[in-house]
Amino acid sequence: MSTSAPARRRFGRAGDDDGPRATFGQLLPYILEHRGTMAVVVVLSVLGAAASLAQPLLVSQVIGIVQSGRALGALVWGLVALVVASGLISGYQHYLLQRTGESVVLSSRKRLVARMLGLPISEFDARRTGDLVSRVGSDTTLLRAVLTQGLVEAIGGALTFVGALVAMLVIDPVLLALTVLVIAVSIAVVVLLSGRIRVASRRAQERVGDLAASVERAVSAVRTIRAAGATSREVERVEEDATAAYRMGVKVAKISALVVPVAGIAMQVSFLVVLGVGGYRVASGAITVADLVAFILFLFMMVLPLGQAFGAFTSVNSALGALGRIQEIIDLPSEDANDLPVDQRAVMVGPANAAVNPDAPAITFENVSFAYPDRVIAARTARARDDDEGVARADGGPQEVRVTGLTASDAVDDGGVLHGVSFAAPRGRRTALVGPSGAGKSTILALIERFYDPDDGVISLGGLDIRTLDRAELRAQIGYVEQDAPVLAGSLRDNLVLGAPHATDEQCVDVLHAVNLTDVLERTPLGLGAPVGEDGVMLSGGERQRLAIGRALLAAPPILLLDESTSSLDGRNEQLMREAIDAVAEDRTLIVIAHRLSTVVDSDQIVVLEKGRVVGVGTHSELVETTPLYRELAKHQLLV
Repeated sequence: MSTSAPARRRFGRAGDDDGPRATFGQLLPYILEHRGTMAVVVVLSVLGAAASLAQPLLVSQVIGIVQSGRALGALVWGLVALVVASGLISGYQHYLLQRTGESVVLSSRKRLVARMLGLPISEFDARRTGDLVSRVGSDTTLLRAVLTQGLVEAIGGALTFVGALVAMLVIDPVLLALTVLVIAVSIAVVVLLSGRIRVASRRAQERVGDLAASVERAVSAVRTIRAAGATSREVERVEEDATAAYRMGVKVAKISALVVPVAGIAMQVSFLVVLGVGGYRVASGAITVADLVAFILFLFMMVLPLGQAFGAFTSVNSALGALGRIQEIIDLPSEDANDLPVDQRAVMVGPANAAVNPDAPAITFENVSFAYPDRVIAARTARARDDDEGVARADGGPQEVRVTGLTASDAVDDGGVLHGVSFAAPRGRRTALVGPSGAGKSTILALIERFYDPDDGVISLGGLDIRTLDRAELRAQIGYVEQDAPVLAGSLRDNLVLGAPHATDEQCVDVLHAVNLTDVLERTPLGLGAPVGEDGVMLSGGERQRLAIGRALLAAPPILLLDESTSSLDGRNEQLMREAIDAVAEDRTLIVIAHRLSTVVDSDQIVVLEKGRVVGVGTHSELVETTPLYRELAKHQLLV
């Protein structure tokens, strides 16, 4: 694989090079959610520590009894009972920690997904899907290690450590002083390395996110990649990210490798010191052999929890690195964070939730200006550049990347900018939006749906500023069919009832007939339960578009937004689709981004856009006479 490829620009990250770092205080709530189980684990830790600390004392007594020639009696059985009890406690504690660790991962994933799906659309436009998926999958998994790799066990270990320390102080303060000196040096080493582990762990997770994004990009466009003969180039791109993730993982391993042996080295040095000095003190009569044996056993008990503490340092710092990426998403404001309080919002009334003023136009734009945020433009420009460097269409042009209300070409050429746009869509009528690519047509639909809010001007629904409306109520009024309308993995029914969860099977079948998908319904005996495949791969482009339109029709909203919804249909299916839309459009407002002249000529009103400005409004015959741009578009059948 070539290593000379130019570095690709990364985007969608906040903060400095190291990114925002989580604190232990941010991690604590995830653990305290399971405070009941944690309390049981702590009690078990105390019991386990007591059982462990009692063993050297019994061993010391056994040695003394053997030296005096007395019978051991029940003392041996007591020692065996302590060993067995310690093992049982440790096993049950391990199970509870593993189960709680899985619960922490589950709760963090629920919290992250709930926040992620409620983020403003701009966040999705500025971030890569694979990186977001990686945060839900890979980053949350690291939180498990906090519980399963030493943090809670370190609590019991701390009790064992303190108990052993006190016992060793009683037995021989001189030996204890030498032991503490060795341990203090090892602790200083671990503290120095812990910060580096956190930073390296976060960077490693970012590289994993990059890898997931690259894989998602390649898999989602695998047919285009194969057709363009770009498989080897895409493999190199993914391998590049995989190698970067590997290198950061190795860096974490190197730092961790410095921490892991510290406990072992401390144990060996302490043991050798105690054995040498302790042997001398036994020979001098300062302590007995039984005391030395007990001291050595307590030494092992003190160093073992020290190793647990070092492991906890490593796992906690790794988890905090991942938690920083999780908190980065959780701390983002939700889509409705800046909306008006509930008691200050306008109210929708009427049998179809019609707006308060039934005489006002359905949708009104009053001097609306808008530009996509810089970070969205930067992200989309970077993606377009990636596509130019990677996959190319068969005609040699760059592959277009579609996003919400914005294409990569829009982002690069004009940024989806609107300048003082004003027009009104009459209630119960059809309004068509036409204009060259990048004129702002899809952006207008995105603003109506409140995926974004305008920078200036007012958009009204039935006379009410849409910013004063609850988003759920607003969107309940609107059926929106994107140009590249996504089909969700699942069945035909799953896709149809997305906006109408209470629709009956009969209603679903009727709408499939209306959009000319009867043959899809009858392909398998599964009927509505027939799978459509990932991204609707088992359907043709036209079938996917018709299914999306059927989904909007089934919800039966008073306003329909159709973004070039017949662009993938042949002439016959387009005619059938127009008839279906005409049938449901009665008494409904349609705003259509026109792709073909046949769609435009039947519209009650046509709005002509160029470079984000309205350059003409009227009927087909009027605009042909008054608007040169429209006349040119009509001459070329509006195929732009």
